[in-house]
Amino acid sequence: MAISAKERKLSRLGSCKGGAGVGGSGNGGGSPAARGHRSPAAAGPQRRLFAALFVFLCAGLVVLGGVHVIGASFRPVLRTAWPSATLNAISSDAGAQQAGGGADTVLPSVHIRHAVSLPDRVLLILKAGSSLPAPEQFDCLYSPANSSELHHRALLAVSLPDGSSLVHCPAEPSGVDVSLSLSLSPPVAPLQWDRLVYTALIDGKDNSTIVFAKGMNLRPGRLGVASRYQCVFGRDLSKAKHVLTSPVISAAQEIFRCVTPVRIRRYLRMSIDAKGNGDSDEKPMLVSIRTKGQRDSTLPSIAEPEPLPRYNRHRRQKAHSMCVCTMLRNQARFLREWIIYHSHIGVERWFIYDNNSDDDIQQVLNTMDPSRYNVTHHLWPWMKSQEAGFAHCALRARESCEWVGFIDIDEFLHFPGNQTLPDILRNYSNRPRIGELRTACHSFGPSGRTKIPKKGVTTGYTCRLAAPERHKSIVRPDALNPSLINVVHHFHLKEGVRYVNIGQGVMLINHYKYQVWEVFKDKFSGRVATYVADWQDEENVGSRDRAPGLGTKPVEPEDWPRRFCEVYDTGLKDFVHEVFTDPDTGNLPW
Repeated sequence: MAISAKERKLSRLGSCKGGAGVGGSGNGGGSPAARGHRSPAAAGPQRRLFAALFVFLCAGLVVLGGVHVIGASFRPVLRTAWPSATLNAISSDAGAQQAGGGADTVLPSVHIRHAVSLPDRVLLILKAGSSLPAPEQFDCLYSPANSSELHHRALLAVSLPDGSSLVHCPAEPSGVDVSLSLSLSPPVAPLQWDRLVYTALIDGKDNSTIVFAKGMNLRPGRLGVASRYQCVFGRDLSKAKHVLTSPVISAAQEIFRCVTPVRIRRYLRMSIDAKGNGDSDEKPMLVSIRTKGQRDSTLPSIAEPEPLPRYNRHRRQKAHSMCVCTMLRNQARFLREWIIYHSHIGVERWFIYDNNSDDDIQQVLNTMDPSRYNVTHHLWPWMKSQEAGFAHCALRARESCEWVGFIDIDEFLHFPGNQTLPDILRNYSNRPRIGELRTACHSFGPSGRTKIPKKGVTTGYTCRLAAPERHKSIVRPDALNPSLINVVHHFHLKEGVRYVNIGQGVMLINHYKYQVWEVFKDKFSGRVATYVADWQDEENVGSRDRAPGLGTKPVEPEDWPRRFCEVYDTGLKDFVHEVFTDPDTGNLPW
């Protein structure tokens, strides 16, 4: 009987895939003699059986091989699509371990999520979980049209324990996409920082979304017209058919609060569950602000809505009585003194908003015992956005903090009388109509010094101006107005809630504002407040925010060490020496 075409195909497949046959021959049978004695009727079924057996064995080998590849022994070695000689220099243990290969590999977990163009640099925001080597070990890559690729060393790379990572690259030529030499991410077109929705929070307390945006130019300290705007949700905001909109409830300064659509709340709950299982969307959900009218326009956005900690309406007592929020830039050398001092007087938690520091703040925090100092280090790279940062911090602190103080790293709470910080807070905690405690600030000068005091600012500067300048506030987060308007460290409160002024004999702030010139001149590099002009700008030169008589140039006056000295005040210095000095060594803990 003739062999069918299907049988011949199966026979060839078994021979090709199996190599040597079951009987030891490449043809799947025995010896030629043995094959010659077979009957034609038996040959067809046997060939089909052998062919099926070989196909089964080959499939098993493929499956077993795949299991081995998927197992723990798999270490992919990937090379960047944009070669860089700098990759050959990557030799850090962390980088090599994550890459799983030698110095010429890239890090597949480093994925660029967004890029933002600031005036002096390009900010690359990486996917959560990215781990970076030191910035001198990789390059920023620029891809101009019709030109060869440009390479520049990264300015700064920051990775925090919470998984957030940023890379600061030198400013790029206009219209140029940016990528990294150690990432497989394609080049990204940077968005402009001054017209951008940059972050957003989901507030489960009232099912609203708080959106932080630049480019709307709303007036400081006043409510805008909320009906002019909409919130827009979607993965691709450019496609009107694929987005959800919701009404804006309030609009003030850089903060917009809108209703969170039910579908978005459901989506975010599912996304959180997926991330908990190691899954995540490649294209995240974004939210933006749309201006309504004849020319509808939607701001560019990188804001992925982040749920706030769940709000417990029935909790009688919060985890912390007193917390502190601050925003800083390159103040790491003063951080230990500020935290240790305020811990002793009753502060229980710190929220540090880092505005593009490059002086190893995290390294300083790593030296402090986390069981004693509950510090959260949060990257806040947005320029001229202190008020928005404080609003963001107030929302994050609301669930766990009864009171929150908004003070700078060079400001220290001081209690000249017999009352302590817990005493003062206890006096007002049972008075829900009091939502803010205001305290006066005394500004200290260089006190005759020309060099940074080795034992800290609290003992190094002892001469100040006679009259207080401005005030700072301790607020109850639950008492804040939903608009979150705040100006110069104090917030607008809910209707029916008021503030009180604390007497200077009870509580005040020592503000070490005018330190030695080496420290003070950094104030000329830029101000973080939204509505305060930078000191090198010819604008509001006579403002109380500036140092009188300095003008707009960071040039040290000859009499700087003797300026701003009207009253000698050693009250806080004496307290610090009494409480913190080691009796054996005479050293202070910072």
